[in-house]
Amino acid sequence: MELTFLDYLVFFVFVGGVALFGCSFYKSSRKSTSAFTRANGSMPTWVVGMSIFATFVSSISFLGLPGGSYAGNWNQLLFSFTIPIATWLAAKIFIPLYRGIGSVSAYQFLEDRYGYWARCYVAICYLLTQVCRIGSILLLLAIPINTMFGWDIGTIIIVTGIITLVYSVLGGISAVVWTDAIQGIILIVGALVCAAILTFGMPEGPGQLFSIAAADHKFSLGSLSATLSEPTVWVVLIYGIFMNLQNYGIDQNYVQRYMTAKSTGEAVKGTLFGGLLYIPVSLVFVYIGTALYSYYTAQPGLLPDGVTGDKVFPYFIVHGLPTGVTGLVIASLFSAGMSTVATSINSSATIFFTDFYRKITGRDVEEKKSHMTVLYTASSVVGILGILIGLAMMKINGVLDAWWKLSSIFSGGMLGLFLLALVQKKPNRTGAIIGVALGLCVIAYMSLPVFGSPLHTYLTIVLGTLTIFLVGFLFAKLFKKNE
Repeated sequence: MELTFLDYLVFFVFVGGVALFGCSFYKSSRKSTSAFTRANGSMPTWVVGMSIFATFVSSISFLGLPGGSYAGNWNQLLFSFTIPIATWLAAKIFIPLYRGIGSVSAYQFLEDRYGYWARCYVAICYLLTQVCRIGSILLLLAIPINTMFGWDIGTIIIVTGIITLVYSVLGGISAVVWTDAIQGIILIVGALVCAAILTFGMPEGPGQLFSIAAADHKFSLGSLSATLSEPTVWVVLIYGIFMNLQNYGIDQNYVQRYMTAKSTGEAVKGTLFGGLLYIPVSLVFVYIGTALYSYYTAQPGLLPDGVTGDKVFPYFIVHGLPTGVTGLVIASLFSAGMSTVATSINSSATIFFTDFYRKITGRDVEEKKSHMTVLYTASSVVGILGILIGLAMMKINGVLDAWWKLSSIFSGGMLGLFLLALVQKKPNRTGAIIGVALGLCVIAYMSLPVFGSPLHTYLTIVLGTLTIFLVGFLFAKLFKKNE
C-alpha cells in the first residue's frame, strides 16, 4: 500500500500545526530573558512532565528500540528499569539544589564549588554535545522519512531543522515545553496503535505472536555472563544507572524544565511523572519490534529482501498500516525528532547566555533588550550548526555509532565532576582538575578506535565518571593529610 492524500494531509497538518502553535508564544517569551529561558516558572505540572518525557524520547528511541528488539531481544529494556533510581535522586537531591541556587544554568553549582574554569569546561562540553546531537537526530529522522516519502535526505534535514528552529526562537522555552507535551501525546498514541494492529493482525490471532517470539527467545533480557565486552544484563544496567543519573541530574535539558515549574514540589511531581512514563512507553516500543518479528515470520512474503533491523518498522508504517493511521504514525516519528532538536536549541542558547555572555558583561546586569537579541542569535547559530553537521554526517556510515562516540567524548565525564562537588565538604580545585584530566584520558581510550579498547562502549561513561570522582576524591584526602 502506498501513501495516500489523507496520510500526507495528516502529516502536514500536524507539522504545520505544531510550528504555528509554537510561534504563538512569541509575545510572552520576548518580554524578558526569564520568560524565554524558564517561562517565568509558570508551567503546569503535567506539561513539565510530558516535556521531560518527550525530551527523553527521540527518533533514536522510536526506531532504535523496535529495531533492536526485532533483531535481538528485550535487552534494551533494562535501560528503562534504572530510571526510577535516577528520578528518585533527582527529586531528593538535584531539583532542590538547582531551585535553591536559583540559576537557570545547571553549571552555576560547579562555579560555586571549583571556580569558573569548571563551569566553563562543562558548558563547552555541553554545547559541543548538543550541536552534534541536533545533527545526528536530524539525520536519523531524515533516513526513515526518505524511505517513506522518497524525499531527498539533505532537503529533509534542512527543512526540518528550519521549521524547528523558527518556533524555538520565536516561542522560547514555553513553545518548546508545550509542543513537547503535544508531541509526546501523539507519539504515545502512534506507538499504541501500531502495537494493537500488529497484535491483532496475526494470521492466527495474538497467541501466534507470543508463541513465535517465545520459541526464538525474543523476550530474553540478555546474557547473565560476567564479560565486559558485550551488552550483558549487568553492563546495560550499570550503563543505565550512570546515563540516567547524568540525564536527570546534570543535563541542562532537564534542569531547565525543573526551573519552569511553579514550585520545587511541582517540579518533583513533573519529573517523576515524565521519567516513569517512559518505562511503559519503552516497553511498547520493544514489544513492537518483537511483534514485527512474529508478524513477518508468520508472513515472510510480506517483507522484501534487504529490509532488516531499523528499516523494518518504517517499512511496516508505510505498507502495513491503514490509510490515515500511516500519516499519524509518521507524524509521531517526526514529533520525536522535532522535540529533541527544539530542546537542544533552546537549552544551548540558555547556556551560552548565562554561562558565557553574562559572565563577560557582568553577573548581575540589568535586563536589556539586547539580551533577547543574544538569545535569538545564539539559538539561530546553534540550529544552523546542527543542520550543517547533519548534512556532513550523511557521508558517515553508522550514524548512531558515531553519535555515541561523539557524545561520550564531548560529555567529558561531567557527571564525575558533579558527584565530586556534591560529596566534598571542602572542594579541592587541584584534585578536581587532575581528576578531569585523567578522566578525559580514560574516555579517549574507550572511545577512539586507534586504542582498540576491549570493553563495551556502554562502559565509557561509567569508567570516565568513576575516574574523575575517585581521583579527585583521593587527591583531596591526600592533599589534606599532607597539609
